[in-house]
Amino acid sequence: MSHSIRTVAVLGAGTMGSGIAQTMSLAGIRTVLFDVDGEALARGLDRALREIEQGVSRGKVTASQGERAREALRGGSDIAEAVRDADLVIEAVPESLELKLRLFGELGRLCRDSAILATNTSSLSVTRIASATTAPGRVVGLHFFNPPHIMKLVEIVRGDQTSDAVVEAVRKVVAALGKESILVRDTPGFATSRLGLALGLEAMRMLEQGVASAADIDKAMELGYGHPMGPLRVSDLVGLDVRLSIAEILHRELGEEQFRPPAILRDLVNAGKTGRKSGEGFYRHEAGAPAKKTE
Repeated sequence: MSHSIRTVAVLGAGTMGSGIAQTMSLAGIRTVLFDVDGEALARGLDRALREIEQGVSRGKVTASQGERAREALRGGSDIAEAVRDADLVIEAVPESLELKLRLFGELGRLCRDSAILATNTSSLSVTRIASATTAPGRVVGLHFFNPPHIMKLVEIVRGDQTSDAVVEAVRKVVAALGKESILVRDTPGFATSRLGLALGLEAMRMLEQGVASAADIDKAMELGYGHPMGPLRVSDLVGLDVRLSIAEILHRELGEEQFRPPAILRDLVNAGKTGRKSGEGFYRHEAGAPAKKTE
């Protein structure tokens, strides 16, 4: 790969962070998974290693690939040490602009000058995040999808000052992972979140209005349009709190009514029913159920 990307640091050991780290290690890239919370880090590493083992047991990953991935992956709770040797840093922390600005300001000081700084944000401005650094040209959006080790798409988001060399380098990284990329301009919601959210919110409004049941609304898109999963099931998998946050951002930034969060979404989130991770959203979910493909 160009840009000499041999070591990657993934910041945030939640579902997305651990999945991204797993994906990188399966490609044979030395990967450090970082989290400030030691328990979260342990859970994230355990999740990634379990998924690797399950891949081997199902025949999706060869024994040698599994062994290589385990050797390539390690954890770290010291951010300076985690990013010190990284050629590419990918943040997967919660979707808070303030948090990401603080983090990228810190990365600008801790990382070597040649390191590419990527954000896994699904809706926030890459250009705004890049403004926290002294070298915004090396900042890019790398939007993975849940679950990262299964989903084939990575959305590359080009900030106003992202360099051509950085775009080309991350394109090659995505290809090395066996995935496809699309390149989009830094606009609210990019391409995927904007399209997916518009469909999901309309499905919620249809449910509110009694047009059909959640299962039948989803079946309409699955069987009528060939979607692998209906918009309400997708929303449960992504997390209703995540969808609400993105909807609020897009409604504020774009001022378009289709992105105004419907009452049913707010009510479910306020009740703690955030989808698969809480056990209930538009559907009831079995604890520990395997993740399915989503957009």
